[in-house]
Amino acid sequence: MFRTLKRMIDWCGEWKGKLYIGFIFSFFSHLFAAMPVMVAAYTIGKLILSWQSGEQFDKKWTWYSFLLIAGMIFFRFLFDYLRSKFQEGISYELVAKDRLAIGDALKRVSLGYFQQNSTGNILNAVTTGLNALETMGIRMIDNFVGGYLNFLVVFLCLLSFAPLTAMIALAGAAASFLFLLLVSKHSVQNAPIEVQTGQELSESVLEYVHGLATAKSFGQGGASMQAMQTATRKNRDIKLKIEYGFTPANCGHLLMLKLSSVALALGACFLLMTGKMELPVALMFIFYSFSIFASLEPVSDSAHVLGIINTTLNQMDALKASNFIDADGKKIELSGYDIAFDGVGFGYESGREILHNVTFEIPEKTTTAIVGPSGSGKSTICNLIARFYDVNEGKITVGGHDVREFTCDSLLSNISMVFQNVYLFEDTVRNNICFGKPDATEAEMIAAAKKACCHEFIMELPDGYDTVIGAGGDTLSGGQKQRISIARAVLKDAPIIILDEATASIDPENEHLIQEAISQLTKGKTIITIAHRLATIEHADQILVVDQGKIVQKGTHQELIAIPGKYADFIKVREQAEGWQIK
Repeated sequence: MFRTLKRMIDWCGEWKGKLYIGFIFSFFSHLFAAMPVMVAAYTIGKLILSWQSGEQFDKKWTWYSFLLIAGMIFFRFLFDYLRSKFQEGISYELVAKDRLAIGDALKRVSLGYFQQNSTGNILNAVTTGLNALETMGIRMIDNFVGGYLNFLVVFLCLLSFAPLTAMIALAGAAASFLFLLLVSKHSVQNAPIEVQTGQELSESVLEYVHGLATAKSFGQGGASMQAMQTATRKNRDIKLKIEYGFTPANCGHLLMLKLSSVALALGACFLLMTGKMELPVALMFIFYSFSIFASLEPVSDSAHVLGIINTTLNQMDALKASNFIDADGKKIELSGYDIAFDGVGFGYESGREILHNVTFEIPEKTTTAIVGPSGSGKSTICNLIARFYDVNEGKITVGGHDVREFTCDSLLSNISMVFQNVYLFEDTVRNNICFGKPDATEAEMIAAAKKACCHEFIMELPDGYDTVIGAGGDTLSGGQKQRISIARAVLKDAPIIILDEATASIDPENEHLIQEAISQLTKGKTIITIAHRLATIEHADQILVVDQGKIVQKGTHQELIAIPGKYADFIKVREQAEGWQIK
């Protein structure tokens, strides 16, 4: 519990000063919340004494007490406002900063990270986990630290007035603290399980939504709900377990404080009867005894939530501590754009190698086509050039520099990629096209769209280039998404172009236009293209034939077609596939 509090205070970093000032305002807020009751009790005591003695009560004191109470209420809310002003914004500042830091960290890790950590895990950490810090973190620190700080000052005051009442108050706070330790222990034990079930729930919901069309098409809508139902039950069960464990300990904590309040009232009565305390002061103590622990009562909520927050901080530290693929990289300005693989070996999983001793060169401003059967390693070669992963053996150079020397941003600033599976952001068409060049002019953007043959259909959209498309571009057809991605690459105008089945989703009517657009895109560039269509392959400067992770043939179309082998077989199959007709 104390370790988590220290972690959270350290987490506040440059905002620690505001946090500490907030503690002071919190103390005065609690103090002025209790003082009106004490003034009212003291005034009632003076009235009783005046009635008993028959002396006339000083009416001026009535007005004084009224003004005092009004002033104290004003200062209570003033200090509460100041506490909120200083403290409440801290968590929002910090969580926003942390979310951006995690986003930057995720951008710099190997894509293998996302195979080891599910989307639900990352989503839960960045949203639900940090939301707990954002909404409850600082408040829980204030409840705990401010609560005990306030009690400490009250205890010292009681000690100077009446040591007996001070000892009673201390005993009650100590007894309640023992129950708080039980609350904290229970929370620490179960918080990681709660977070895990939350991750599983996020994953199951994402899977259910993404797979719903497939499930319905096979008449398995009910079966596809099973994982979500299981995750929901597990999440419900752990939350109930936490609640059932929290409630008895919390009741014990509150019971100790209430019994101590009663004991304080009895102690004040004892001091009154023994003549050691005057009636007005005794009444003040009796009234105040039932609010003396007001600052400690919410601490049980803090002890309960701190376990969850500690788990969130662990998640956040793990995400931030992920190995950056470009941790030792630097910004490098290239003078050439040739690419070379030298004895490259790579596997996505340990012990399962995809590429075996791959060696080849791609001269600057030439086109290299990569062909081969599905799963042979074609896309892996492209991913390694872009340094989405690091090689296990050998090295890859771009412009004479090992790709491991670059930062990811400086390497990818030289590369445009058009994927077979296009992803568009839930944003305007304009922002999707300008993604690689945010400062592009309107004329540059439209020119790129025209080259990619998508200007006409964009202008038919409800708001033209300002039309917001759905997440992933789901409101557009596959061919439309492909053409927008090509426009994006055209606009970026990078010296190295990687095309991974860039025309796979293009309809036959527009294919020749897209091929022309790609010709414009790739003019004077270093090109790597994965393709199965003859029109794309046969004009390449060199063709790499990949099979089972190895380069089995290398040469031009004319050279490779003239000799028996994988390429000749591949071309024969493609000619048969592309030459079919309906009779």
